[in-house]
Amino acid sequence: MRATDTTPEHEFDADGDSDSNQNSNVDKTDQADDALTDLPPSAKLVYKVLEYEGTMTQNELATESRLCARTVRYALGKLEDGNHVESRVCLQDARQSTYRIIDS
Repeated sequence: MRATDTTPEHEFDADGDSDSNQNSNVDKTDQADDALTDLPPSAKLVYKVLEYEGTMTQNELATESRLCARTVRYALGKLEDGNHVESRVCLQDARQSTYRIIDS
């Protein structure tokens, strides 16, 4: 016996309006995922770590992703070339940069 899916196609809030804000956030995530499809796996992993953890240094990214520093550096280069990530000088240590996802 097969159960039928009773999930509504559109969700509505208490006012009866559709929940378009939630759908637009999902669309943004889908667009970001589509833009990342041509990137190497290391760049995708670094992007996801930044997505979950927020702004991080290269050393923090290497620790969190368990990738070697050279691979993280390569991945960040690919992400910066594709305008997915931006870097800024770290205020605590000017020898380092912090990386964050560019809001699109």
